[in-house]
Amino acid sequence: MADAEVTDDDFRVILAQVREFIAKEVIPREGDIARDDRIPDEIRRAAADMGLFGYAIPQEWGGLGLDLVHEVELAMEFGYTSLAMRSMFGTNNGIAGQVLVRFGTDEQKSTWLPRIASGEVVASFALTESEAGSNPAGLTTRAAREDGRWRIDGAKRYITNAPIADLFIVFARTRPADESGPGIAVFLVPADTPGVTVGPKDAKMGQEGAWSAEVWFDGALVDDAALIGGSEDGGYRAAMTSLAKGRVHIAALAVGCAQRALDESLTHAATTRQGGTPIGDFQLVQAHLADMYVGVESGRALVREAARKYVSGEDTRVAPSAAKLYCTEMAGRVADAAVQVHGGAGYMRGVAVERIFRDVRLLRLYEGTSEIQRLIVGGGLVRQATKEM
Repeated sequence: MADAEVTDDDFRVILAQVREFIAKEVIPREGDIARDDRIPDEIRRAAADMGLFGYAIPQEWGGLGLDLVHEVELAMEFGYTSLAMRSMFGTNNGIAGQVLVRFGTDEQKSTWLPRIASGEVVASFALTESEAGSNPAGLTTRAAREDGRWRIDGAKRYITNAPIADLFIVFARTRPADESGPGIAVFLVPADTPGVTVGPKDAKMGQEGAWSAEVWFDGALVDDAALIGGSEDGGYRAAMTSLAKGRVHIAALAVGCAQRALDESLTHAATTRQGGTPIGDFQLVQAHLADMYVGVESGRALVREAARKYVSGEDTRVAPSAAKLYCTEMAGRVADAAVQVHGGAGYMRGVAVERIFRDVRLLRLYEGTSEIQRLIVGGGLVRQATKEM
């Protein structure tokens, strides 16, 4: 069954509904989210009712079926508020859900994707380890055959949504890398599988309400049906493909965060006075605002172009990394400038730009650090130039 097309008119309605939901329901609760370190249940229920747990899942599996061009527009809205809200359903639509969408068997898809799209199941992407993060080739988690099943042993860290996950998408090495492939497979491991242990939620610098934790696998046994795609050698490709798409999404989130920081700064500059003069009249403040605006608009254009190239197949590697590199670094600069424009107020808890300053720092780390993005972009450009000689 092919996906029904989401037209631009359809999407405008979806986008308007999401924007209204964030403005009326989420932004007013940002303080509660930060204080309580959790997303309120009513926000979670409303997000599920709107289909946000499955906006990028194909319609045949119960999702909205948005492509990346539409998805980045939503992501820029998600970035405008607490990033924990997006994190709540981010892995379902992103790196966890997309591994199933692109590489799962029909049985695996029919079993899990409708429940993932509805929010009944929270899927978590268990890739990162103490010695393997941006480069999955360093994985040490093992999967070995034992009495006709797969035994998984190892430890994962910084796993988003682990404390509330119902399903882990687990990357494990089945053999040493050789000429036939990297020897990495991907398994579907329900959270209640004996031998799976989730640690306490991490205490992080920012993004309160977005929970992550370590996950240990100690002799966790799964059947052959848990091997995604039925192949031992698809894991590395699945990881790289899912991460590339996710990098465009993270770039769009960064643009949304930066836009919020700019808007907060503009309001502050227009309403705050020093010596009876609005600080927005001071040229050095205007210089900060101008640099922030240029960064936001440049990032927005880059994200949209990267999404277009990804969807068309023109560039699914260099453009996503370039967008993530620029936009996440830009968001950090904009957040820093926003605190500067706010002065002492920008350093106070409860002020939006203080939260944004802490929240955006993580964007330069997960789904591939800025350093890894530079290697991908630079290496890709060199290979392209070599081919053209």
